Amino acid sequence: MPDIVNEQITDAITQTNVKVLGEAPAIAVGSLYQTIGNSVAMAAANAVYAQQQANVTYQASSTMAVAKLLSLTV
Repeated sequence: MPDIVNEQITDAITQTNVKVLGEAPAIAVGSLYQTIGNSVAMAAANAVYAQQQANVTYQASSTMAVAKLLSLTV
């Protein structure tokens, strides 16, 4: 006895497969854009953090230099 499948079922499955294949490039590009956006945001956050740490170092060295200048006796 051969297997008989209703044509409506095969059509529904075919349409679903075509839908998934049709949406795949858009989903991939959307995922890529999200990844790039997150990477750029992380790079900006790291740049801000590095600048803040550099400012703390500059302030500390300036404070030490002024303290050393003021401790000199003339």
